[in-house]
Amino acid sequence: MGTTTRATTRPADARAAFRAGRREPTAGWADGHTQANLIAVPADWAYDVLLFAQRNPRPCPVLDVTDPGAVTTPLAPGADLRTDLPQYRVWRDGKPVDEPTDVTGVWRDDLVSFLIGCSFTFEGALREAGVPLRHIEQGRNVAMYVTNRQCRPAGRLRGPLVVSMRPVPAALVGTARRLTALMPAVHGAPVHVGDPAELGIEDLARPDFGEPCTAREGDVPVFWACGVTPQAALTASAPPFAITHAPGHMFVTDVRDSAYRVL
Repeated sequence: MGTTTRATTRPADARAAFRAGRREPTAGWADGHTQANLIAVPADWAYDVLLFAQRNPRPCPVLDVTDPGAVTTPLAPGADLRTDLPQYRVWRDGKPVDEPTDVTGVWRDDLVSFLIGCSFTFEGALREAGVPLRHIEQGRNVAMYVTNRQCRPAGRLRGPLVVSMRPVPAALVGTARRLTALMPAVHGAPVHVGDPAELGIEDLARPDFGEPCTAREGDVPVFWACGVTPQAALTASAPPFAITHAPGHMFVTDVRDSAYRVL
């Protein structure tokens, strides 16, 4: 399935492909439809996650929260949160122990799922404005980095900010900043532009998640807050159990990107 076909795939068909076992990053899939990060935790940790998200809205903009044990969301009626992402991470005591394509067998009735905005959602607006997306051009997962910036702690959760990086031609950085600022529910404007060392990133060629992206001459690294931040908090805080998406392997919803654009 080529890039163009992925882009024009209906969200329900994308989810069906992932349910059938297709495993790949979701950047460029179902163009024009919102994608979401997933973190599911036992109910006795749910308030900590909710408070962490409320205190750190840039990396953790909440789009939906389920009841304990629920596997559906109004963001995609008929979808199943246990099967319809291309890849998951299962966590025990703060460590990822498995990355399956289906978590039905480890799902628990007390899990509360949080669906958090994803920067893949604003990529359509960038593309329409002529801002190149190097990771999609190169067929790679977006590069993500743990930074030296600490999130505001909440209850038992603490951890560093994670960012995604896209190389942007210098002349288009202002355009990228303006367009993404109009979509605060999916991370909004960049948190940093330019020198990665200011975020504590030593080498852009060695991302903590995703894959390195080759910049072109004249490109500037632009960093957005990233919904993998809660996974860094799982590592730092070590809850006994959790399920998340694998970085870059998102939940494709039926909601149009425009629903989260501030006019």
